[in-house]
Amino acid sequence: MSDLSLPTRLTELAGVRHPIVQTGMGWVAGPRLVSAAANAGALGILASATMTVDRLRSAVREVKSRTDAPFGVNLRADAGDAGQRVQVIVDEGVKVASFALAPSRELIARLKDAGVVVIPSIGARRHAEKVAAWGADAVVVQGGEGGGHTGDVATTVLLPQVVDAVDIPVIAAGGFHDGRGLVAALSYGAAGVAMGTRFLLTSDSTVPDAVKARYLAATVKDVTLTTKVDGLPHRMLRTELVDGLERSGRLSSLLRAVRHASAFRRETGMSRSQLVRDGLAMKHGKDLTWSQVLFAANTPMLLRASMVEGRTDLGVMAAGQVAGLIDDLPSCAELVDRVMSEAEATLRALPAPGA
Repeated sequence: MSDLSLPTRLTELAGVRHPIVQTGMGWVAGPRLVSAAANAGALGILASATMTVDRLRSAVREVKSRTDAPFGVNLRADAGDAGQRVQVIVDEGVKVASFALAPSRELIARLKDAGVVVIPSIGARRHAEKVAAWGADAVVVQGGEGGGHTGDVATTVLLPQVVDAVDIPVIAAGGFHDGRGLVAALSYGAAGVAMGTRFLLTSDSTVPDAVKARYLAATVKDVTLTTKVDGLPHRMLRTELVDGLERSGRLSSLLRAVRHASAFRRETGMSRSQLVRDGLAMKHGKDLTWSQVLFAANTPMLLRASMVEGRTDLGVMAAGQVAGLIDDLPSCAELVDRVMSEAEATLRALPAPGA
């Protein structure tokens, strides 16, 4: 067991023991995983986009029943009911609010006025500069190696850009799974690392065993980047389904998107008018076609098929490139301790200045 203490601006800001974040993955980052990560000393983030508002409140309370450690909730900033979800965070005394997209200045102010730490995820320097100017407390910077929706700039290029551009703590994401990566991120000036795929592949994750087995069998070359799921770059495991999506025509893709939009509406309790409003919010400022907005419903429902139902033949499996390097399923406690032990060994192995 490692006794290494690495206090950083992230540990001070979030009140956690270790500079490690478990990211808010839809259908994956539920109460069990989040509380296990929090109890291990990391910052666990609950994914809320696929929940109703009532389910979110219930999930937050379940996490609180499992741990006394700080944790966060991830929100979609462009969701029509984002205000209601923010109110749940405030009412329940959640420590951190994270966002997959840049929240508005007003949303940031509302959270900060309530004492909530605001940490948006960004994929470009200009986005980090914008949210920092609006009062965000920290940012998660995800490079192109990361799973799910991602950009095309590598972490090793994007991270130092953002560190040099903003004065708030920067958390590195995309390509991290061990203690060597943590030390590397800190050397770039980051305040910690955020990991998704590595926490997905733990014994505390509720992802079905058959799906975990597909991840563990994957090589680096089995992780691909496609725009065929929802029109935006999305990193995931290559499967027969993904290959089929790549070959599919526009009409069949649109019909599938319509079915998934209806299913997603039922899953989240959204009204048709709210679905349209959220579509307009997504389209605004992102230069998306209406087809791309419609395709957006594909992602949560295809992820649900695999991450909840275990149907690797019917669902997609978001994955960072590090999936090809992971071959075991430790508990969150074992994982965090291992990362800190590896970080300690890495630091000790570094040559002394002037040696």
